[in-house]
This record gives sequence, C-alpha cells and structure tokens, in this order.
Amino acid sequence: MQTGFHAIDVQKWSRAQTYNYFTETVKPITYSINVTMDVTILRNTLKSKEIKFFPAYLYLITRSIGKQQEFRMAFQDDVLGYWDALTPFYPIFHEDDKTITFLWTEYDDGFEMFYKCYLKDMEQHGNNHGIMSSKGAPPSNNYIISCVPWFTFNSLSMNLQDTKKYYAPIFEAGGFVETNGRTTMPLSITVNHATVDGYQIKVFLDELQRTMNHPEEWM
Repeated sequence: MQTGFHAIDVQKWSRAQTYNYFTETVKPITYSINVTMDVTILRNTLKSKEIKFFPAYLYLITRSIGKQQEFRMAFQDDVLGYWDALTPFYPIFHEDDKTITFLWTEYDDGFEMFYKCYLKDMEQHGNNHGIMSSKGAPPSNNYIISCVPWFTFNSLSMNLQDTKKYYAPIFEAGGFVETNGRTTMPLSITVNHATVDGYQIKVFLDELQRTMNHPEEWM
C-alpha cells in the first residue's frame, strides 16, 4: 500500500495552540492509558476460521489508527505533517534462545492481503535472529506494537526519552483473561500529548472495539 506524507499548515491548524503548549511552553509529555478490550467475538471468529490472532491484532490497531490524523503525526525533513497510514513494527519472540527480533509488515486496507503479507514476512524472516530482521529497518511511517502473551497486566507505562519530535503511538497488549465465558485483553496505549488528547483515544477505542465485535465487516 502506497502511503504519502502531508505537511500541515500550522497557521490554519485547529490544534496549533495545544501543540505549541506541549512542545514549547512545557517539556514534551508522553502518557500511557491502560484499558481492557473485550475480544470474545474476535477470538472465537478467528479460531473458527483458523486465523492467527496476532496479525489480526496488528491489522485492527493499524486500521483504527487510520481513522484519526492525530495518531499519524510525524516530522519529516523538519516538516510537521501526517502519514496516510502507519506500518506496524513488531517484535518476534524466539523460543530457542528467548530473544526478540523486530519485523515489519506493510499495512493494507484489505485484511486478506495484509494477512498474506504477514505470513510471507514470517516465513522469510521469522527465523532470523538479531535485533533487526533480515528484512531490514522499517519505513519512516512505522509505529511500535507488541504483545506479551505470557501474563496479563493492570497497568503498563512506557518511559520514552527525547520525545519532542516523536509522535507515533506505541501499543502493548497482554495475555487473555477468561471470565464467565468472556475473553478480555489488556491494552496499553502510549502517546505524545502534543498530538493526542484523551478524546482522540476515546474515539480510537470505540472504533477498535466496534471492529473487534464485527469481524464480518473486514474479514
């Protein structure tokens, strides 16, 4: 999927004062919000179709990000703007030596195509060890997304350094929790306050939960 970068006219940008406040008036602020997502319908549907959960998770997060410009902000060549879409940049866990390797898969609006690309990337690069896979460094429009399936959590906070011009969100999911026939999953979202407020996260979460509850719309 081709993705472009669009410069923002700060003079006409409705968020300009908020942005300037969190970049110039005070030190850059990042914050993490931890929520619980209901993945019952999603997980049951994926199981019935023998589809892996992790790539579906990558797809749905990236798809929901695509609905809001605030999550796709970036600096390119000292120009503030936003990407058409982001590329998930995720770690692979190696069972043999318990290390991780980072890999990326280009996003596609169509889940079937994205899923095929993910499986191809895993086949070609999944066994490669080292911090960066044999596919190489991700494109500039990447964002970090991960999952720790071995345990659940109530809270997780990312401590970022030098975040003045880093606006990509970071996502971390935890292990499933089964309660009375429902399956939930903790999700931590870390953002830069210069570009994303609580309201944008609320809209993002509503969209993400909706797509998890209605896989027939995109599968």
